[in-house]
Amino acid sequence: MKILITGGAGFIGSHLSDKFIAEGHSVTVIDDLSTGRYSNIAHLEENPNFRLIIDTVLNASLMEDLVRETDRVYHMASAVGVRLIMEQPVKTIETIFHGTDTVLKFCSRYRKRVLIPSTSEVYGKGISVPFREEDDLLTGATDKHRWAYACAKTLDEFLALAHWKETQLSVVVTRLFNTVGPRQTGQYGMVVPRFINAAMKNETIEVHGDGTQSRCFGHVADVVEGLTRLLETPACFGQVVNLGNSEEISINELAQKAIAHTRSSSTIKYVPYSEVYGEGFEDMQRRVPSLEKAARLIGYKPTRTLDDIINDVAEEMRGVESRLQAAS
Repeated sequence: MKILITGGAGFIGSHLSDKFIAEGHSVTVIDDLSTGRYSNIAHLEENPNFRLIIDTVLNASLMEDLVRETDRVYHMASAVGVRLIMEQPVKTIETIFHGTDTVLKFCSRYRKRVLIPSTSEVYGKGISVPFREEDDLLTGATDKHRWAYACAKTLDEFLALAHWKETQLSVVVTRLFNTVGPRQTGQYGMVVPRFINAAMKNETIEVHGDGTQSRCFGHVADVVEGLTRLLETPACFGQVVNLGNSEEISINELAQKAIAHTRSSSTIKYVPYSEVYGEGFEDMQRRVPSLEKAARLIGYKPTRTLDDIINDVAEEMRGVESRLQAAS
């Protein structure tokens, strides 16, 4: 098959590219490298089945050509990370909604299967744990920029499901919970690579807030397997499906795990949200997915633990450090 991956030089998109190339498919990646990295897909450039286009999904004429010639579309391009969302809310909203609108318009025109990733952020301040796809959504006030990402992704979901309702477009929406693994950067606030990087350098680990907030971390390899199954399962069309891992851990415990795994002498420092993101920042205390729907529709069951994630991220960081030392 011919696969189009928007944002394919990003963390999850690059792992999707690897999987499809390994399976013998033809992959086209479009990425403006604003948050994605060329190094994530550099190893694929010599493969005749791989093509990289450095451009934006907002280039409508280019996107029409790319969608027309493909069989499957994975729309992974998006603004990512809490830090970016807080610092560039206009870019966040415009990139998310206009990009998705463009992709869906052409997928509808040329009748292409398309996967639209959403986010656990859309559950907002909901307290019904675990979060289920049919739950009501509760986000904060519009003057809290932290919720701009969640609301933009919610609008993406409405638009995707509207295409399904009106024209039966073969579209799947998946709400991704914290996805982690090799190639993820802590540059935009992602907590696991940030903690492990600090621990490996014996630097102070900064925990935002009091550390009692909890999260569930899914390995990117498990999530990518789920993504590909969703788009190949017609029963998923017109559906919203959670993907991730339901193994819950507090951020305090995560920091301790990073220290223990790397045998680090790092200490933990608690930093108020207001110092990191400005006054009025709101966070979710717990974020736990129900994976029952994914299990029922595609047999989804994550096989990798948080310990596996920490090990894989640390191993990659050691490899990068070794290569840098060898080159110097």
